[in-house]
Formats: sequence, structure tokens, C-alpha cells
Amino acid sequence: MTGLLALLDDVAAIAKVAASTIDDIAASAAEAGTKTAGVVIDDAAVAPKYVQGFAPARELPIIWRIARGSLFNKLVLLMPVALLLSAWAPWLITPLLMLGGSYLCFEGAEKVFHALFPHGDAHVEADLDVKDPGHLEEAKVRGAIKTDFILSAEIMTIALTAIPDSTFWVEAGALALVAIAVTLGVYGGVGLIVKMDDIGLYLARKHPSGPLHTLGRGLVKGMPRTMQVLSVVGTAAMLWVGGSILVHGLHTLGVHHPYVDIHHLAEAVAHLVPHAAAGAVEWAVTALCDGVLGVIWGLVLIPVVTRILAPLAGQSAH
Repeated sequence: MTGLLALLDDVAAIAKVAASTIDDIAASAAEAGTKTAGVVIDDAAVAPKYVQGFAPARELPIIWRIARGSLFNKLVLLMPVALLLSAWAPWLITPLLMLGGSYLCFEGAEKVFHALFPHGDAHVEADLDVKDPGHLEEAKVRGAIKTDFILSAEIMTIALTAIPDSTFWVEAGALALVAIAVTLGVYGGVGLIVKMDDIGLYLARKHPSGPLHTLGRGLVKGMPRTMQVLSVVGTAAMLWVGGSILVHGLHTLGVHHPYVDIHHLAEAVAHLVPHAAAGAVEWAVTALCDGVLGVIWGLVLIPVVTRILAPLAGQSAH
């Protein structure tokens, strides 16, 4: 009996440790998840474009395939690398974050530049000129998973930096939880968005009159505008997150002026408004400054990427 009681006591102690570990993982994942919000918004805004032009019956299967690829990117490819970096080369995390932030700035600035100065792109037009329509879906899915890899890398790296110092298993559990939650949230939301017009059409046909009919018609008519808004929000989030990563990265590496200047400006503007709104105004000014710096850096990178790096990559591919 004494041995049994001792065993039960040990089991109870292990259970307490496990429960504490689970709480630590959940808390770390929650804190890390909030830091990745900007990239997640961008990911959710970019993803719906990959099903444009396909039959409605193929939309959800395509999104499911991309979601599986995204989960593979995060859990199998990126999470082990992130954990290894955290354990053996933590000094590399900030430069890698800044590299990813530069990519976000470049992508966002390119979208802004293309909107202000519309122009053709030979590479994009070549991609759209699909000789065999049967391969279009495969090409779209592959392209989406490649793009997702960059965004997923940024999400996992940001999440890793946001997790408080803890054990290997807490970090691994928190990263896995963030990866699963972000993927389900992003692609579940994308699936709902792309099917919203079908839902609206169903409601409008099912109910010839009344509030549900009005709701259905509103969904059908409103989805094109919603997609446009998502595109703008995604670009803004991309520039804000990219600029913020660069500013904080420079601050971490010892270059304090952009960070300190923005902080002082945001505080000064916040003092001009009522106290209740000061926090929101300070955040908005900081985000705006980060976004402006993101645009500037992205515009600098456009000729570097398009005229130097892209040709070099094309030559190396051959």
C-alpha cells in the first residue's frame, strides 16, 4: 500500500509539472501570436488571390492543399531551424528577421509602385500564359506554398523572439501551437472569405424576400469591394511589419536613432490628445512611421532586386 501511495504521489507531481508546462506553452504561444499579427493579416489578405479564376468547386480543395503545405513549411521545415538557431546561434535571429522584413518592404513597396505607375511585367505575364490549363492549379498551389514559406518563416522567427526564455520543450510546444493556430486561422478565414459570395447567393435564392434575402444580396455585391479592402490592408500590414522589424532590428544591433526618434515623436503627438486616446494615438503614429520607412526601404530595394539579384538568380538557375 505504501508503494502504491508513493506511486500515486509521483504521478500527481508529474501531472502538476505537465500542467504547469502546458500553461507555460499556452502563455508563450499567446504572447508570440500577438507579435505575429501583422504578418498574419498580410498572409490572410494575400491568400484569396490564389483561387481567383477557378471553378467554385475547386476553391476549397486548393485552399486545403495550400494550408497543408503551409503547415508542412512551419512544423517540418522551419520549426527545427528556429529551435536550432535559438539554442546555438541566437545572434543570427535578428539579422534573419531583418532580411525577412526587407522582403516584406520590397513586396509592399512594389505593390504601391505598381498601383501608382501601372506597368507590365514580363515574368508575371509569362506565368499567366499557361500553355496547358490542366497544370494551372498545380502551378498556383506551388507558387502559393513558396510565398507562404517566406511569410511562415517570418511568423515563426517573430514568434520565437516573443517567447520568454524557457526550456526547449516549452519553446517547441509554443512554436507548434502558434504554427497550427495561425495556419488554421488564416486558411480557415480565407476559405470563408472566398465562399462568402456563394453563401450570399444561396441565401438570396433560398429566401426570395426578407432580411436573409437582403443579407445574401449584400454579400454577393460586397465581396469584390471586400477583396479590394483586404488587398490594401495586406499591403499596409506588410509595410508596417517590415518597417517595424527593421527599426527594432537596428535598435537591437546598436543603431538607436530611428527607434528613439519614432518613439519620441509618437509620445509627443500622444500628449496632444486626451489621455484615454493617448495609447491608441501613440501606436498609430509609431505604425505610420514604421510603414513610411518600410515604403522608403522597399523602393530602394526594387531596382536592387529587379536589376541585380533577379538577373543573377536567373543566370544561376541556368
